[in-house]
Amino acid sequence: MAMRQTPLTCSGHTRPVVDLAFSGITPYGYFLISACKDGKPMLRQGDTGDWIGTFLGHKGAVWGATLNKDATKAATAAADFTAKVWDAVSGDELMTLAHKHIVKTVDFTQDSNYLLTGGQDKLLRIYDLNRPEAEPKEISGHTSGIKKALWCSEDKQILSADDKTVRLWDHATMTEVKSLNFNMSVSSMEYIPEGEILVITYGRSIAFHSAVSLDPIKSFEAPATINSASLHPEKEFLVAGGEDFKLYKYDYNSGEELESYKGHFGPIHCVRFSPDGELYASGSEDGTLRLWQTVVGKTYGLWKCVLPEDSGELAKPKISFPETAEEELEEIASENSDSIYSSTPEVKA
Repeated sequence: MAMRQTPLTCSGHTRPVVDLAFSGITPYGYFLISACKDGKPMLRQGDTGDWIGTFLGHKGAVWGATLNKDATKAATAAADFTAKVWDAVSGDELMTLAHKHIVKTVDFTQDSNYLLTGGQDKLLRIYDLNRPEAEPKEISGHTSGIKKALWCSEDKQILSADDKTVRLWDHATMTEVKSLNFNMSVSSMEYIPEGEILVITYGRSIAFHSAVSLDPIKSFEAPATINSASLHPEKEFLVAGGEDFKLYKYDYNSGEELESYKGHFGPIHCVRFSPDGELYASGSEDGTLRLWQTVVGKTYGLWKCVLPEDSGELAKPKISFPETAEEELEEIASENSDSIYSSTPEVKA
């Protein structure tokens, strides 16, 4: 029986959502952070979208956000010329790292001891988080503002993207190893450690390259301009979203379009698979995050499959909310009214 995709809508932001990132799987589940032009990055439970807290402190749009592997630290990049590191458990600001221009991207090493940043001043910076007073190491070479910078190859190398170039750097020597040039603007970049795969989007293209050599693996063309794409952890599927408000799901091996869904009311800026591959999250110009099931109809998180009795209707997953969830969130919010927590954003079907 055909199943209808029913996304969870996570509201709370008041401006476009421009970046999102999942943590690894922890003993407490996994978590999701979102960056927004409203300057207030939010932390959520990854499998349900339930709001946990809002990091308050930036004085401009937040362009990038990330969590470390065990979700104990968060980092954000903003238009107020700073990157900030946060305690993701308490919500406390741990440090502010001043820059000379807008910061667009942040990424932790696997051990969370170093933070990589990049932005409009065309420089990559590496901060030792155990010595925040020390000057960062700087890598120059980009000719336009840096959009994304990521650690790769067990933090031995760095991948970075500016307007039309992706570069691979050696961490030890701080020198460029190789670069890729494109004839149009690079809109996103994702690094998959398992298999060392780099996912790059530009125009309508979704390209896959080796993260070690930058050699091409394969590429797909989408029906519309794509702003972001993500590869499933098992490398079975990829999802992509862009200017036509739709999310596309493709078979990674054949390139066949499997599904497409329209749920957002504006262009999609970012999309990422969860670490267990059960869902993917999308952030949009419409100010919302949406969570989508990888396998529609599977009971997972807040989704519970309910089959209609002897009817010709499409089966529709039911969204079930724990009876105490809203009360618990309100209680948390009241207990922490002087900290990072504000009024509780909604999660709805």
